[in-house]
Amino acid sequence: MRLLRSYRRRLSAIVVLAALCVVTSIVSAQNRPSSGKKNNSASCPHEDSGLTLPAGFCATVFADGIGHARHLTVSPTGVVYVNTWSGDYYDFDKPHDGGFLVALEDKRGAGKADVIERFGATVRTGGAGGTGIGIYKGSIYAEINDRIVRYSIPADSIVPKDPPTTIVSKLPLGGDHPMHPFIIGADGSIYVDIASATNSCQAKNRQPKVPGDDPCTELQSRGGIWRYDANKTNQTFSPTDRYATGIRNAEGFAFDSTGRLFVTQHGRDQLHSNWPDLYRPSEEATQPAEELLLLKQGGDYGWPECYYDGVRKKLVLAPEYGGDGGKRVGLCASKMAPVAAFAAHWAPNGMVRYDQQRFPDRYQSGVFIAFHGSWNRAPYAQGGYNVVFQPLDGGRASGKCEIFADGFAGPVKTPEGAAHRPSGLAVGPDGALYVSDDIRGRVYRIVYSGDPAGPAPKGTPCPSASAPAGAVVAAPAEPPEGTNPAAGAAAELKPLVPEGATAEMVALGDRIYHGQVGGATCTGCHGANGTGSPIGPSLTSQQRLWSDGSFAEILKVITEGVPQPKKYRSPMPPMGGAQLTADQASALAAYVWGLSHQQK
Repeated sequence: MRLLRSYRRRLSAIVVLAALCVVTSIVSAQNRPSSGKKNNSASCPHEDSGLTLPAGFCATVFADGIGHARHLTVSPTGVVYVNTWSGDYYDFDKPHDGGFLVALEDKRGAGKADVIERFGATVRTGGAGGTGIGIYKGSIYAEINDRIVRYSIPADSIVPKDPPTTIVSKLPLGGDHPMHPFIIGADGSIYVDIASATNSCQAKNRQPKVPGDDPCTELQSRGGIWRYDANKTNQTFSPTDRYATGIRNAEGFAFDSTGRLFVTQHGRDQLHSNWPDLYRPSEEATQPAEELLLLKQGGDYGWPECYYDGVRKKLVLAPEYGGDGGKRVGLCASKMAPVAAFAAHWAPNGMVRYDQQRFPDRYQSGVFIAFHGSWNRAPYAQGGYNVVFQPLDGGRASGKCEIFADGFAGPVKTPEGAAHRPSGLAVGPDGALYVSDDIRGRVYRIVYSGDPAGPAPKGTPCPSASAPAGAVVAAPAEPPEGTNPAAGAAAELKPLVPEGATAEMVALGDRIYHGQVGGATCTGCHGANGTGSPIGPSLTSQQRLWSDGSFAEILKVITEGVPQPKKYRSPMPPMGGAQLTADQASALAAYVWGLSHQQK
């Protein structure tokens, strides 16, 4: 008996020691930096985001289904305000009832919004939503259509009771980039992005071998940053208020701790498809780099004459202005180069500096950037659809960027297949980082559960701006279930053969469509399964925008292109920008015809 009790005591000790080892092991694992691992720690019991984050970080869904959520901001009391958008970019789907502006509040402290209120312009009052939003002196400033307005928020409500006051109106609309993101400085200066109406200032936008206008008169009212005063009302857009120029599309803004202002730039598209004699098909995917710029008054950052070559690491002359495929520099030597460069076509949207104390200190010396995700890398794999951290030291990059949050898109990183696409970023007074999604209207909340003074985790290093395109995507990827009702069915149907064509032609057209022959980039606009995207219409429907749907008419559209789309902002160049023979064009037309005439 004494021996049994002694055995039990020893067994109990062993169990206790084992339990202590397990606990120690778990704590150690949670505190150990580990990039690219999904968090499922006990410190985040309600983790439901599906995101991949560095060790110690946790993401939850703060709100969902609020509309196409673009930029967002957070009040000193923790109310999250979001601007939502509509229109042709979202295939004219039905917007939410109520205002395009949304106030989100977490009254229970559960990390999820339990109060959702809408305000502002509606479809019935002529609104179409917007991107830009900010807070200054307790008021909400928001972009709506062609203006920026101000809403006063009463003390007893999270939404305004009175109509807004117009701060600036008659901002340019239309073209490739009709949105107006902005930021408000401590002195009340509003810096507004008035992005370009074209890809590269051609008289015929996005058409092959068309030189750029010289001078580019578009720069008088587009392609730069304008400055206004948040304290003044009824200002009117004027070319004379331009603060900086040569910026194609600056969606992201962030001040550093000293007041320096950084902006992102979306690089131009279609180098190979518009200039096939100068650029290889793979360079459609790898050039030019996306940019982070240090904004200076009167600065000229090069668009449209220049673009940043991520391989050569310098600004080079664009082909529309005498460039030779990346060798000639010319007048670009006098333009202002970026402080950091990123992989081509990732589409940097929102940007924010982390100015709270809940994340490790290293995250206070840099900026977070939301990359909306590419379309122009087809037929190679698309990229982006993530949030990265770019460390800064003064006015320059102090290291390579890191992928901080990934997994938004789900298994398919394409415009038509992504489940979510990050767009806006904001930091709350509670130290949380908020991320908006403009597909399904989701808002994520990211917090850190570790000790901010402890070892700082790191994310996965970003691919280099000079990284190769990789392999052509060999087979069409099916979008996630629910993304497009026709997508799953389209993947299971077999295209029929039009009269005058053969099954061999359709098979060749399939390979051309998916970029395996001829360097075509069809999937970038029309989707891997032909079900459409925000860039181009579905090809699986028998409702046509530009033809009667016959084989001959489809061939004509492919051969001649679509210089002035009826519904989509970006035109299609002849042959979709590919260098196809007459036989290849016919094969592609046969395949496209077959997409809308299928049998199981």
